[in-house]
Amino acid sequence: MKPFIERLPVAEGNSFVANTHRTPLFEVSWHQHIEYEIILITEGSGMTFIGNYVGEFKVGDIFFIGSNVPHTFKKEGDVITSAVVIHFNSLFWGKEFLNLPENKLLNDLLGLSMKGIKLDNGTPALSKIIRKLEHRSGISRIISLLNCLDLIVKDERKTVLSVSEMPVVNERYQDRLDNIFSYTISNFQKPIMLSEIAAIANMSATAFCFYFKKSTKKKYVEFLNEIRIGHACKLLQTSGKPIIEICYESGFNTPANFNKQFIKIKKMPPSEFRSNFKQTTY
Repeated sequence: MKPFIERLPVAEGNSFVANTHRTPLFEVSWHQHIEYEIILITEGSGMTFIGNYVGEFKVGDIFFIGSNVPHTFKKEGDVITSAVVIHFNSLFWGKEFLNLPENKLLNDLLGLSMKGIKLDNGTPALSKIIRKLEHRSGISRIISLLNCLDLIVKDERKTVLSVSEMPVVNERYQDRLDNIFSYTISNFQKPIMLSEIAAIANMSATAFCFYFKKSTKKKYVEFLNEIRIGHACKLLQTSGKPIIEICYESGFNTPANFNKQFIKIKKMPPSEFRSNFKQTTY
């Protein structure tokens, strides 16, 4: 499956795109484009898929996604979701610009973005520039974009998301991964049998396992557990429910497996995750 290749129109008088996308325009299937992307979430929450990364997104999060890196954002339920999205081609400022010695760190950042970068809520200076950029014109528009990139370069808290760059996959299966993602997000709270998800992909179980691992660099059960843990994190942050209740509500059959998978993905037990979140919000 090759992600949908999006063609991004650039308005007359501009050299790159900066727009707000709000439901239903926010919802885009598994896709890729040659432009680099900076996206600031301004409404809603849900799951994000960048390369072979699976995680949560919420208001205030900022992502920087490299050229031709496949990605999609799946909103949570029926909530309204929106984001300010900036798309730019690395050569829009001319072929020699990136070769300037002052731009070494910018070049390094563009390379790092090929695995996806996330900046958690807490970057008000960057958020302010992104919000205003779509209304800028003339040279101040280009300066604002460079300021965004400079702040991302200097932010020591940024997180690299995908463990490796995604391979090129077969374009005959245009919608397959998006169907797998959508079905999994809608049904992760109940048991999902391998034969069940393979049928969604219109494949045998054996062929599905090979295809999914080749396309995402991970096993389907790892992908499923990441979605379940992402949901558990939201409940730990936004509800006072007991952890054992969150375990079952997130699709796990036993507390032991829930704790094991939580520690594997979040590097800490759920009780510590909840405690750390409370400490940062009070």
